[in-house]
Amino acid sequence: MSATPEPKHYRALFLSDIHLGTRGCQADLLLDFLKYNDAETIYLVGDIVDGWRMRRSWYWPQAHNDVVQKLLRKARKGARIVYTPGNHDEFLRDFLGTHFGGVEVQADAVHTTADGREFLIIHGDQFDVVVRHARWLAYFGDWAYVSALNLNTLVNIVRRRLGLTYWSLSSWAKLKVKNAVNFIGRFEETLSAEARRRKVDGVICGHIHHAADHSDWGIHYINTGDWVESCTAVVEHHDGTFEVIRWIDDRSAAEAPARIGRARAAA
Repeated sequence: MSATPEPKHYRALFLSDIHLGTRGCQADLLLDFLKYNDAETIYLVGDIVDGWRMRRSWYWPQAHNDVVQKLLRKARKGARIVYTPGNHDEFLRDFLGTHFGGVEVQADAVHTTADGREFLIIHGDQFDVVVRHARWLAYFGDWAYVSALNLNTLVNIVRRRLGLTYWSLSSWAKLKVKNAVNFIGRFEETLSAEARRRKVDGVICGHIHHAADHSDWGIHYINTGDWVESCTAVVEHHDGTFEVIRWIDDRSAAEAPARIGRARAAA
């Protein structure tokens, strides 16, 4: 990464759907993000490690190990790290209530913001009927998703050679297919209803790889997105406000002056 962002410190940082152990994981971009962004509390909101994929084939390059070490280093330096497992790292649900290297493993959590609001922190797969009741279909969907990501990689190799920025084929398709849009809406509504049932002010979740921050269902709904397609994270500022950070967009904007300078020099 050529441009150097200003280091930032937040009250809380929320990450999910990193999928370490898969070829689609954007570990290098996540390492870049973690280098410049820190927080008092870091929530790992599920699917951090992809146990589904690793059971079928082992893939663990150095960058994936570096992500783990970077997070553990933040814990050693005083950050509180809470890990709420998802469906891809569901093996960790056998260790709820335990600590690994300073990382707390919990089924879910409640985060209190600087201005006193309470947010349910949960991955969200518990409310996905396909994951709960049709596991074979979930596995098939996972295979189809990985295939789309492989195609997405080829598309972006061509785009880079043409001097274009990163573009997510699967995210575009997700928002174009009516059933996918309806699924996202139902998921958001269901998670909002669960937050209301638990008498909290909002919910922060992951699972569907679609970052969002809104109150469309009468309660504050936030989704952290993912580090496979969109490279997004959610942060709480020290005044209690939330922000979705799209690291690919931020880095592209930061590097734009350098790219323009190189283009002018070449001309």
